[in-house]
Amino acid sequence: MSGENTQATPENNEEVIEETAAPQQAEAPVEETLEADVQGFAEEGKAGDRVAQLEAELAEMKSKWMRAVADEQNVRRRGEREKQDALKYGVTNFAREMVSVADNLSRAMDSTPEDMKDTDVIKGVEMTERELQNAFNKAGIKRIEAAGQPFDHNLHQAMFEIQDPSQPSGLVGQVMQDGYVIHDRLLRPAMVGVTKGGPKYEAPSEEAPADEAAAATDAYENAGAESGEKLNQET
Repeated sequence: MSGENTQATPENNEEVIEETAAPQQAEAPVEETLEADVQGFAEEGKAGDRVAQLEAELAEMKSKWMRAVADEQNVRRRGEREKQDALKYGVTNFAREMVSVADNLSRAMDSTPEDMKDTDVIKGVEMTERELQNAFNKAGIKRIEAAGQPFDHNLHQAMFEIQDPSQPSGLVGQVMQDGYVIHDRLLRPAMVGVTKGGPKYEAPSEEAPADEAAAATDAYENAGAESGEKLNQET
């Protein structure tokens, strides 16, 4: 009886083989899972690098786009400014020639004797001068009112000095030739004589600050005195 119980049969052998093979079959899915995880991590790393690369390219393209937009806006503003300047200052050269015509008409009127001012010729000259000044005003050309004003090196050109202790120093005492501006630009400076020898000019507070008037006087004394003395010596 005991021999029958311990005797191996083919069926028992198959069961033993299946039991020993079972652990090997159970280990195979674990290895595949680990390999898949490793491959997934590698793919995620590559994807992260690709995302970083795309973000860098996007930032670069955005920077280029912003620079292009800024350049386009600057070009448009520059073009608009040049257009406005062309409209305002396009007649500058022509206007500079025409102010000489205005000078000649003014000289003709000033040199006319009193008994001839009622003649038709002089009236025609007067009307021509008036029409020319109207055309100047339409084009933004204005005469500089220099007489009695503090010397301004931006608008006036000192030709000589006028020694007069009774007058404040640094004022325009005489205008030899009128100056003109076109809009906010100087077309031609006024040629003037500047007073010297008196006290410094102090402008009323409602017209201009006193320090600006003093600065104008100092500007003439520092910059224009040498040229004025030289002209006095030549004359």
